[in-house]
Amino acid sequence: MNLQSILYNIPEVKPPVEKKLGFNVKLKWTLIILVAFFVLANIPLYGLAQNSLEQFEYLAIILGTDFGSIISLGIGPIVMASIILQLLVGSGLLKIDTNRAEGKRFFQGLQKIGVIVFIVFEAMVYVLMGGLQANPGLTGIVIFQLIIGGFAIMFMDEVTSKWGFGSGISLFIVAGVSWRILAGLLQFISPTGENCLTHFSTTPCSGALLIIIQSVVQGTPNEALLALLVIVVTVLIFLAVVWAQSLKVEIPLSYDRLRGYNIKWPLAFFYASVLPVILVSALIANIQLFGGLLENSLGHATFLGSFSQGQAVSGLAYWLGSSNILEIIIRTHQLPLRYGIQAITHLLFFMFFSMVFAIFWVKTAGMDAASQAKKIISSGLQIPGFRKDERVLESILSRYILSLTVMGGLAIGLLAAITNSLGALTSGTAILLAVMIMYQLYQNIAQQHAVDMHPALKNMVA
Repeated sequence: MNLQSILYNIPEVKPPVEKKLGFNVKLKWTLIILVAFFVLANIPLYGLAQNSLEQFEYLAIILGTDFGSIISLGIGPIVMASIILQLLVGSGLLKIDTNRAEGKRFFQGLQKIGVIVFIVFEAMVYVLMGGLQANPGLTGIVIFQLIIGGFAIMFMDEVTSKWGFGSGISLFIVAGVSWRILAGLLQFISPTGENCLTHFSTTPCSGALLIIIQSVVQGTPNEALLALLVIVVTVLIFLAVVWAQSLKVEIPLSYDRLRGYNIKWPLAFFYASVLPVILVSALIANIQLFGGLLENSLGHATFLGSFSQGQAVSGLAYWLGSSNILEIIIRTHQLPLRYGIQAITHLLFFMFFSMVFAIFWVKTAGMDAASQAKKIISSGLQIPGFRKDERVLESILSRYILSLTVMGGLAIGLLAAITNSLGALTSGTAILLAVMIMYQLYQNIAQQHAVDMHPALKNMVA
């Protein structure tokens, strides 16, 4: 049995027979997967010892999961397999023509094999290297549960991609970020585990709104200002991302058989969408994770970094990470050089690799100029004033697509890095991802299901 036959016979979710699914069907399956995700996120791992799960907070947000649960791996294996495969294909080391149906199927099969390998690998790494410590004699059971949870996420992502709205990766990120924003506003359980509402004057609250009220009552203006700034920054991030999402270049096109009927082909400024930021964030999160695991396993810090209470304090993980600059300035009335340099290295890393991943993604996802030109020509469209030739159209589109890919990748990396350094109700990158995903989901629903959705929902998205 050759590799191709193995890849083509991997278990998969059966795609729908219909070419286009109705709104109600997609909504039903999206809600089912969303409920399943929250249920699995609240099932704790059996046999897990007492762990310091705070070190996984940033990783949990980016990977759309809740550490300590059966789905602790989250979308990590899917993202890591995607990163490696894109690098191999984008660099030309792996020759796969993703524009052809056969090549696309082969690519998807390889990606699923990669996901399975990373599920097993990450499950073993988490447990054996002390990230998720198991009780004596239960190590194998904990690893087995993580593998089962990883497979559940993989197939839930596939169900969402084929039967629901968007992808499971996007859905899980939005669900996790939304939950954390709500908790960040209204969390009444203190860091020590006490209910602050029962002892409001003595027990500190965690939610920003409750902190403001509590600080006003107790006369601590700095705490109130910090909590208020957190809310303001979160709102500003939302508004900035929505505005940036509306930026686009429109290519005028006309039908060759219908004279006088023109349309515009939109090319978004963030041409590669949110995927570059997801990949860069996951890369940084995994560097922090493996740095912490290596330190726990070896008993000393490595070049990846030294960690204290789950936070990187030195090494590569620290310089690629971010700190809340606004909070530091308000509390100390200055910005130490160390934090300024960290903010710059974080910014440069995000911008450069967002651009790199954007270029690779456009090439492997069939969004390059050649693929778009072929799609436009096959639709019976052409640019007015130019000869109807695929090569001519490709040369015109390449001027826009390459520029948008590079500038959009740099811009989204810049926006993500700045939001990370300003501080918000949750990770700035997570908010950026959630807003962009929801905005794109809104646009897709409005465009594809304007006819078959419920009248009440139609009024909401109109």
